[in-house]
Amino acid sequence: MKFKNTNKYFQWGLTAFLVIAASICFYYLVFYGSNIKTGIKTVSNILMPIVFGLITAYLLTPVLNFIENRALIPLCNKMRVKESKRRGSIIRGAGILITAFLFVIIIYGLFAMLVSEIVPSIQSIANNFDNYINNFTVWLNDELLANNPELKEYAIRSIDKYSVDFETWLNETLIPKSSAFIMTVSLSVISMLKVLWNFILGFIISIYVMASKEKLAGQAKKIAYAVFPKKTANKIIRNFRFTHKTFIGFISGKILDSLIIGILCFIGTSIMRTPYAVLISVIIGLTNIIPFFGPFLGAIPTTILIFLVDISNPLNPVYFIIFILILQQIDGNIIGPKILGNSTGISGFWVIFAITLFGGFFGIPGMIVGVPIFAVLFAAIKALVNSSLRKKKMPEETSYYLNVGSVDEEGFHDYVPAYRSPRYRKINGNKNEINDDDNINDNTDG
Repeated sequence: MKFKNTNKYFQWGLTAFLVIAASICFYYLVFYGSNIKTGIKTVSNILMPIVFGLITAYLLTPVLNFIENRALIPLCNKMRVKESKRRGSIIRGAGILITAFLFVIIIYGLFAMLVSEIVPSIQSIANNFDNYINNFTVWLNDELLANNPELKEYAIRSIDKYSVDFETWLNETLIPKSSAFIMTVSLSVISMLKVLWNFILGFIISIYVMASKEKLAGQAKKIAYAVFPKKTANKIIRNFRFTHKTFIGFISGKILDSLIIGILCFIGTSIMRTPYAVLISVIIGLTNIIPFFGPFLGAIPTTILIFLVDISNPLNPVYFIIFILILQQIDGNIIGPKILGNSTGISGFWVIFAITLFGGFFGIPGMIVGVPIFAVLFAAIKALVNSSLRKKKMPEETSYYLNVGSVDEEGFHDYVPAYRSPRYRKINGNKNEINDDDNINDNTDG
């Protein structure tokens, strides 16, 4: 009896301690949040190479698995090499070497293209920008405003006004702050070097992670079963598998899809002899990684660029827009579904919602990863809703609720499938007991 009282007092004391500790943490979070934020930022900067390594290993793991399962293991079987620990080590080492080599080749190719094609294109645009503006002004005066004197006068006044404002900003703001600008550029170069160094360290770390990925996964499962009950641990592991499938399916598929779109764009723009075909194709391919909004984000600046560069042929931007629309239709209806399938499992509205929400909080990275993150959250909420409905012995299919009127206390419900006329249904046990003889397909989308 005495032990029980002591145990009860211990629980009270532990609860009081946790409440006081939580209050202290809340106090520091409210009044010293900047210091906490600085500390978190310091820790994140220290751990950034490990973060890069984990992300790189995660993205390269499907490539490693493909090389091992489709090339190295069949080759060893064909050569009749017996399964052993040494054979597994050789396969893993060779797979990592091939994967790392392909990764380095891709990075080198991107940098080579950046240096040989994209950088000269950007320099050419910068050097000829005055000519493009002059050509635009001549076209504006001679073509667009020639028959509209009032619009022409308004345009000239606006240009004169904003030219004076721009000159004032240039002399009073930009030039006096040129030293600060140079310092900012220098700090940016240093930051880029730090990012490059973190990337190199991360690549080395990713090799170690890929070499022992099964062991790391096993250790994580071991911890889950040690900390949680078996049922909860099974659910956690199952949810992690679903999250991995959703993420890797979407990210890898979207990268491959954008690569194909970039190549097709380069072929099309080369045939149409569009200026700066490589630069435009890279922009279209990169922005295509962003779902839904990506094609528009890439098409708008590239169309303006084509118009300014070749203003004597105003139909070229129109042809380019038509080509991009056709290319996006091919991507949306043929290439995308073949590669991505239904990897997210959410409708178009929720895709737009996810992009808008995560893009507003995290910018471009949020727009890229927002869709798979929201797909995982959507699946979790859907599972909780369906579980609650099962406990209440109510149907899970959404179609039954499209025309629902009421649910009474006696268990009679007017659940109506979308393709049926209203009929009353009674839920009996875990199954739907239909009051007529019609066969209703319950395999509708939840």
